[in-house]
Amino acid sequence: MIHIRRAEVSDAAQIQRVYASSGAYGGTLQLPHPSVDMWQERLKNLDAKDVMLVALCDGAIAGNAVLYLEQKQRRAHVATLGMGVADAFAGRGVGSALLQELIQLADLWLNILRIELIVFCDNAAAIHLYQKFGFQIEGTHRAHALRHGVFADTYSMARLHPNPPAITQGGC
Repeated sequence: MIHIRRAEVSDAAQIQRVYASSGAYGGTLQLPHPSVDMWQERLKNLDAKDVMLVALCDGAIAGNAVLYLEQKQRRAHVATLGMGVADAFAGRGVGSALLQELIQLADLWLNILRIELIVFCDNAAAIHLYQKFGFQIEGTHRAHALRHGVFADTYSMARLHPNPPAITQGGC
């Protein structure tokens, strides 16, 4: 069973372990050998508007995901998604559970029209997951990031809210 909740500063050591796994840092823009101190600082300094969630399996943090809400006023309807799942929990529904919860928050509570992300072109599992939740590939970034000593391409993907909020008819 997967339990989703908001991340807390006290989660830093477990989140550090997620990104210490080669699949998590190799599939994201994180570096190998993350420190607990770095994650404590990130959690302490997370903007109050941003939302970071963790997925727990049997009491252990199996992954995390975050929506960074755009700061520019003309892009206030946009959030950027980042997520990682520990290698030991890959393929067990952790990513789906995190993504489902963040999309529900974005669609129903945060007034987000567009969620953007970057994914490595060879990360078929992640691309499949994102497409399952309505994300579409919008473009390719050539030699976007250095990974394992090779410049790798990434896709820019985005999801638009399928049913943007409407004004309630009627009234008081």
